[in-house]
Amino acid sequence: MRFSRFMQEWLYGEGGYYTSFKEIGKGGDFYTAVSASRLFGGSIANYIYKLLQNGKLGEGATILEIGAHRGYLLADIVQFLYTFDPSLISKLRFAILEPFEALREEQRRYFFESFGEAVKLEHFKSLNEVARSEAFIVANEIFDAFACELFYKDQIGVVRDFSIHFEPADPKTAAIAHRYGFEKGEVAVGYEEFAKKLFASFKKARFVTFDYGDLVPRNDFSIRVYTRHKVYPLFDKELDLKAAYKNSDITYDVNFSHLIDAFKASGWEHEAFKTQLVALVDFGITELLETIMQKAGFEAYKKEADKAKILIHPSLMGERFKMVEFVKA
Repeated sequence: MRFSRFMQEWLYGEGGYYTSFKEIGKGGDFYTAVSASRLFGGSIANYIYKLLQNGKLGEGATILEIGAHRGYLLADIVQFLYTFDPSLISKLRFAILEPFEALREEQRRYFFESFGEAVKLEHFKSLNEVARSEAFIVANEIFDAFACELFYKDQIGVVRDFSIHFEPADPKTAAIAHRYGFEKGEVAVGYEEFAKKLFASFKKARFVTFDYGDLVPRNDFSIRVYTRHKVYPLFDKELDLKAAYKNSDITYDVNFSHLIDAFKASGWEHEAFKTQLVALVDFGITELLETIMQKAGFEAYKKEADKAKILIHPSLMGERFKMVEFVKA
């Protein structure tokens, strides 16, 4: 089969890696910004609060997370919004797009443990179910989990008996690789369809998403497998592909130029592209740390600052991860 189908089955097929709850952080295969610090969600909540204050987001809007895992990020956003203004919890609507029932159940359980009956969590199984007038949509590391083709000198990867071979590329995949000037790397599949469906789901929306990658592809394979915090390039001889299949995470660097072009072609306005460091500072992470210092004291501040350092330090997540923002006015 084509590698894109192999990866789709790996992550989302029956028994796929993302079809059931997996620990993230120390006990899992990898870390994310959400697992590093609650100030990631807090900063996004602060940005939402500013949009509400400035009239750029209506109080009846839906706050929707895509790719929510157990719901930690959305729950952090809810908690901080409550801290800013408790009345927002009854005015805003909170929802998660989640196709898998096992994960929907985990998310419902976590929200009930966190908020009881105070916060109503809505679920959508697909974008086809979503029809809202206004939304703020947030995602973290979803586009590096879209299936991709492996492209090498006008050939694409195919999988036979858990071994990767290359055959002549189809014109569409080759055209995308040529458009972005690389002869070796990953070509994401599905950005265009996703952008169109997301655009059609709302009358007015703002989409903020974070991911690992850059505007210029590095002209090499970045695809890799994460197992218990060990990283194996896909073509590493030490990687047992059959053993890793559906049991480990597989990901690659996002070509943000491809992603931005896909959204613009679907009608979205490209609002911003920033490093995670710049985005979180603009969203107000330093303001939140100052507030913690004032209200909880130095020890609490130091504890949260150490965690926030992972998010914004240039040698950690600060420069490696990027934020892109799109608007449908």
